[in-house]
Amino acid sequence: MSNRVVEAYRKYADNYDFAVKLYRLLGIKIGKYRDIAVNSLDLSKGDTVVELGCGTGLNFSRVLDKIGTEGKLIGVDITDKMLDQARKRRDENGWKNVELVESDFAEYRFPQELDGIYTTGALQYSSQYDKIIKQGYDALKPNKKFVIMDFKMSQGPAKIFAPLIVFFTKPFDADEEYLKGTAWKSIERYFEKTSYREGWGGFLYVSVGTKIQE
Repeated sequence: MSNRVVEAYRKYADNYDFAVKLYRLLGIKIGKYRDIAVNSLDLSKGDTVVELGCGTGLNFSRVLDKIGTEGKLIGVDITDKMLDQARKRRDENGWKNVELVESDFAEYRFPQELDGIYTTGALQYSSQYDKIIKQGYDALKPNKKFVIMDFKMSQGPAKIFAPLIVFFTKPFDADEEYLKGTAWKSIERYFEKTSYREGWGGFLYVSVGTKIQE
């Protein structure tokens, strides 16, 4: 993952949550798809889950409501200042079962026997997403899921809005190259059972892979 990405998120870390709210006011409702991604994990009380690209922890409450105090959530991010905000959110809420790890996704070693892995709008920053997904597959228990919510280039009529999408995501270094990522194809490559859905006129997708084999 490039230093440019790290610096972009360092710059906006303190105001990231505000930016997400601003996008919501503009009609860009990412929260709906965050909910879909987390719900797709089919989590239960006591589960152990990894979030790649946890950022400021916007997804934490969604997951913790499902795994309870008995479970464990591990948030991984490469940007120290984003993790500072996540740590603040964790401590203010008294979440004792949230562990934060500063690491490049490609260098992170997944704990074994995981109950779920998910990422929202972050995985395709890494050019090594295929390797990461394979390592995630190996770390999951049977019948558990790897869920990706991410962005892509629309192939439909909405493609004419690509310059607008790039404009809104450019501050976070999610440029046209980012939109060319195809991480869902790696989900389909490694997982025995998969599902795929698009939103935003094809500019966003949710890909779910379920590991079947022992």
